[in-house]
Amino acid sequence: MRVNTVSFKNKNVDVAADVYFPPGFDPTEKYPAIVSAHPIGSCKEQTSGTVYGKRFAEAGYIVLAFDASFQGSSGGEPRHVEDATWRVEDFRCAADYLVTLPYVDEERIGVFGMCGGGGYTWTAAMTERRFKAVATVTGVNMGRLMRQGDMTPDAAIKTLEAIAQQRTAEARGAEGRVDGFLPPSVEKATELGLVPPLHIDMAEATEYYKTPRGATPNGTNLSLFSSMAATVGYDAYHLAEHLLTQPLMLVVGNKPGEFGAYRDAFTVFERARSQDKEVVVIPDVSHYDLYDKPEAVEPALAALIPFFGKHL
Repeated sequence: MRVNTVSFKNKNVDVAADVYFPPGFDPTEKYPAIVSAHPIGSCKEQTSGTVYGKRFAEAGYIVLAFDASFQGSSGGEPRHVEDATWRVEDFRCAADYLVTLPYVDEERIGVFGMCGGGGYTWTAAMTERRFKAVATVTGVNMGRLMRQGDMTPDAAIKTLEAIAQQRTAEARGAEGRVDGFLPPSVEKATELGLVPPLHIDMAEATEYYKTPRGATPNGTNLSLFSSMAATVGYDAYHLAEHLLTQPLMLVVGNKPGEFGAYRDAFTVFERARSQDKEVVVIPDVSHYDLYDKPEAVEPALAALIPFFGKHL
């Protein structure tokens, strides 16, 4: 398969992306396109590009799988920023790039996101009308997850207080605090008690990102703590009942985990103004099964590819 590495601008940041081309690509023809966004702490070389992006391209789409600003192969300093505002703007800039390509049909651009990238996908689609169809796999509202924290009533306030203290320290010359989302190994996760069924998502995330199954150099699962305040205040559901009108498909597994993708899908489904919307629940499948396991990915694609085919 032909894959070109490109970049586009988000303000002063160079956003790195891979463009996947369909079989028999003819640059004189017009093709539908899909923007594909990676999970939190991930990169385009993992599930959003090499699994779903590749398969969408095989189905006839130009696919733009990008790394978030400040992450992966994209530019931006400081590194490991997880800022919801920047993440959503990346999508708009991706659309800007696609409409400059003569072989992309600007009236047939869809958007797709995984995990936290899925939550940003919902938000981006609300204000980016060039996206004509919206689909996510195991999408998560990162703001809700950040506010949930340790599940105590004041979890969000405690997080914001800690961020404020860290920003003060950095303003006075301290080093930035970079946190890992996950334990360093499956063995460490087990030692910490992060095991199913109570901690199915943490256990399976560690098994995906910290073993040869999914590990890549740019899939760091790191975040600059002082950059997280905007994400604590972010809500992927906000204004969905007014602005999320495009056809919408939400794919989840039926094994709910602590990251909350299952409930987020049904919340967005209920709130979205879209007339054509569907939640697809894959049986006997968890959040991280949907990243790369054929028994989860194949039924997801069996729903997603016809969905995009209908609306693009």
